[in-house]
Amino acid sequence: LHYSIIKEEILRDDLKYYFMSPCEKYRARRQLPWKLGVQILKIVMITSQLILFGLNNQLVVAYKEENAMTFKNLFLKDYSGVDEEDYSVALYSQQAVYDSLFYVLDQYRQLGRLSVGPISYAEENGKLKMCGGLTPPTLPRSLCRNEGYLNHLGIDFLLTLACFPFRLVDIKITFQLKGINLQTVRSHELPDCYVFFVTITFDNQCHSGKIKIFLDIDALSSACKNWTISGTAQKNTHYLLVFDGFVILVCLTSAVLCTRSIVLAVKLLQRFSRFFRENYNHKVCETDQKEFLNGWYVLVIVSDAMAIVGSILKMEIQAKSLTSYDVCSIFLGTSTLMVWVGVIRYLGYFQKYNVLILTMKTAFPKVIRFCCCAGMIYLGYTFCGWIVLGPYHEKFEGLSRVAESLFSLVNGDDMYTTFAQLKDKNSLVWLFSRVYLYSFISLFIYMVLSLFIALITDAYDTIKVLTHTFAGLCSVGTKRKKII
Repeated sequence: LHYSIIKEEILRDDLKYYFMSPCEKYRARRQLPWKLGVQILKIVMITSQLILFGLNNQLVVAYKEENAMTFKNLFLKDYSGVDEEDYSVALYSQQAVYDSLFYVLDQYRQLGRLSVGPISYAEENGKLKMCGGLTPPTLPRSLCRNEGYLNHLGIDFLLTLACFPFRLVDIKITFQLKGINLQTVRSHELPDCYVFFVTITFDNQCHSGKIKIFLDIDALSSACKNWTISGTAQKNTHYLLVFDGFVILVCLTSAVLCTRSIVLAVKLLQRFSRFFRENYNHKVCETDQKEFLNGWYVLVIVSDAMAIVGSILKMEIQAKSLTSYDVCSIFLGTSTLMVWVGVIRYLGYFQKYNVLILTMKTAFPKVIRFCCCAGMIYLGYTFCGWIVLGPYHEKFEGLSRVAESLFSLVNGDDMYTTFAQLKDKNSLVWLFSRVYLYSFISLFIYMVLSLFIALITDAYDTIKVLTHTFAGLCSVGTKRKKII
C-alpha cells in the first residue's frame, strides 16, 4: 500500500510538471528550458538564412526577367516593350511576317555587335533551327531546317515556306545563347553561368488573319567552367556554408528534443491510463488523451525537417552543384513560416494571448464544415462563369482566373472593373453577367461572409466567457487538476 501511495504521488508530480510552462518548470525543478532556448536561436538563424537566400534569389529572378525583356527587344520587330495579353507582337500581313522573320535572322547574325550584355552564342558557329507547320494534312505537315549557320541562315527554308502563305499554322525559331550573371559578385558570391534556350513562335492556328508572336526562354544555370576565383568571394562562400551547417545542427537538436518530448508524453499517458484503469476501473476519454499529444511538437519537427532539406539545397547552390532556387526557396520559406507559427505555443501560456489560440481551436471545426458547404456554391459559380463569360471577359478566361476573380469580388476588390470590362456586343450574355455578378456578390458578401465572421465571433465570445468564469482554465484542465 505504501508503494502504491508513493507511485501515485510520483505520477501526480509528473503530470503537474508536464503541463507546466517553461518558466514554471524552471521554478519547480530549476531545469533550464532547453527547447525554448533552441527555438529562439533557431528562429534567429533560420530568419537570417532566409533573408540572405532571398536577396540572392531576387537577383537571379531579376536577371532572368531582364534577359527575357532584352531578347524581346533584340529579336522582335516593332516590340513596344509591353506584352499584349499573352503574346508580344501581332502581325496582320504577309509582308509583316516576312519582315519579322528576316529581322530575327539579321539580329541573330549580328548579336555580338548589338548586345550590351555578356551574351553570346551557346553553340559553335551560332546554330539555329527553324520549323514551320502547314495545313491541310495532304501537304507536308512540318518543314524544318536545323543546319542553318550564320553565313546562310535559313534562306532556303523561307523560300520553301513562301509557297504556302495561307496554309501556315506556325513557325518556330529556336536557338541557344549563353550569359553570365555578375550581380552575385556584389554579394560576395561566385557568379553563375547561364544557357538560354530561346523559342520564338509565330502562331497562326486560328487562321483569323492575326499572327501572334511569342518569345519564351528556359534558363539553365551551372557553375562557370575554367574560372580561377580567389579572395573575398570564395571566403564569404565558405562562411555561408559554415553558417548553413550550423543551422542544420540547430534544427537537428530541436527535432531530437521535440521527439524526446513526444516519447515521454506517450509514456506518461500510458502510466496515467494504467493508473486510471487500476484504481478507478475507468478508461481515459479521448479528449483527455489528446491533451498529452502536443501537436506543436509535430509542427516543429516538420519545420525542422524542411529547414534541413532547404539548408542542404542552399549549400549545394552556394557550391554551384545545384541550381534549384525555386525548390530551395519553397523549403526555406515554408520552414520559416512554421517556425514563426510555432512561437504561438509559448504565447499560449499567457492568459490574454491564449484567448486567440483557444478561439482558433474552437472555431476551426465549424469553419471547415461551413467552408465545405460554401465551397460547393463557389465551385458552381466558378464553372458557370467560365463557360458563359470566358469568351467575353479576360478575368473569366480560365478556371483559375475565374476563382481568383470571384475571390477578389468577395473581398470587395475590382468590382466596378469587373462590371465595366465585359464586352456588351452580346446583349444576352451581358444581361446574364449582371444577374450572375449581382447574385454572387449579394450571396457571398451579405450572407456567406457574414455567417463566416459570426462563427468566429461566437467562438470568441464563448472562450471569453469561459476565461472569465474559470480564470483561464478549461473544463478538461479543471478535471485533470482534481484527479491529480
